[in-house]
Amino acid sequence: MIERTLAQNIIQIVGRKKAIIIIGARQVGKSTLLRMMFGEQKDVMWLNGDDLDIQELFSNITSTRLKTIIGNNRIVVVDEAQRIPDIGLRLKLITDQMSDVQVIATGSSSFELSGKINESLTGRKREFQMFPLTFQEMVNNSSFLEEIRMLPHRMVYGYYPEVVSNPGDEGAILKELSNSYLYKDILSLDNISKPDKLVRLLKALALQIGSQVSYNEVGGLVGLDSKTVEKYIDILEKSFIVFRLSSFSRNLRNELKASRKIYFWDMGIRNAVIGNFLQVENRQDTGSLWENFVIAERMKALCYQDRFVASWFWRTRQQKEIDYIEEKNGQIKAFEIKWNPKKADAKCPEAFLIAYPDAEYKVISQENIEEFLLF
Repeated sequence: MIERTLAQNIIQIVGRKKAIIIIGARQVGKSTLLRMMFGEQKDVMWLNGDDLDIQELFSNITSTRLKTIIGNNRIVVVDEAQRIPDIGLRLKLITDQMSDVQVIATGSSSFELSGKINESLTGRKREFQMFPLTFQEMVNNSSFLEEIRMLPHRMVYGYYPEVVSNPGDEGAILKELSNSYLYKDILSLDNISKPDKLVRLLKALALQIGSQVSYNEVGGLVGLDSKTVEKYIDILEKSFIVFRLSSFSRNLRNELKASRKIYFWDMGIRNAVIGNFLQVENRQDTGSLWENFVIAERMKALCYQDRFVASWFWRTRQQKEIDYIEEKNGQIKAFEIKWNPKKADAKCPEAFLIAYPDAEYKVISQENIEEFLLF
């Protein structure tokens, strides 16, 4: 069993009289993580919000009945909590009136779950985001050398736990994940009026990783106006499928100020969306895959370690570009991401050096990836 980094983050909060909320896409391992942490304990109650009887149970429940149902259990786990009406109020009842009970809720859609719990649990919760497996977790599970050897494979099939645990069946598993789970939550939302175009939009975004995305242009390709494109991308982001990077701009008039790139949290899902599982040596998008992989893994690692940094990309109207920018406490760090180690001596654009003379600059390739992802 692969040890998850998030376990240590969560265990520090248990018993502190706060509801623990774990959000993340379906099948990233939320339930498995909790089974690993608490499965041996006898005083744990396991509930699944996908079950109709659990939804009905919570529909008009009182604190008195909740106490009766929970009994002597000291931990209550509610999977897929966003499926339960008024779940925020139910969790608040437990947190406020049963101080010796630790409630843990998981959800696969922050779009739904956050709206249902934020107001009710203000000041009473601690929220964690869970991702598919990470480069760091796999290094800890095997070795750095082994995971370096597996990089081309990870860039194609990604890090979903079931994919990693079933070598040889990666393509079939990813197709099932993308068809059965990927759209299960987002296409059930009431404000998705054109689900077929949402699917087309996701495919269009998958083909543009590493490139700037114009909502107008993408909308024209899939038949949506720019406002609907932005709304759908927001839903995809809150369903943990994609994330956005905005452009960094401080000093130069010719810096792009309202541009964005869109990346996928998992490369296997991205490749399943476009139906391309060719190996990296046979692909034309290897550079983009590597860029997406490295940036996603960096952001996962930062999230798990509670490192609060702002992230961007940088580009000018003259096509001068840096793949990834971070800023923390006024310190700017710039990273160019190259799959081919022979291009690892790429120079920092002169315009950036002049505008930000105190910024650090580094090229990230296969040969120094540990400096960027292991910390």
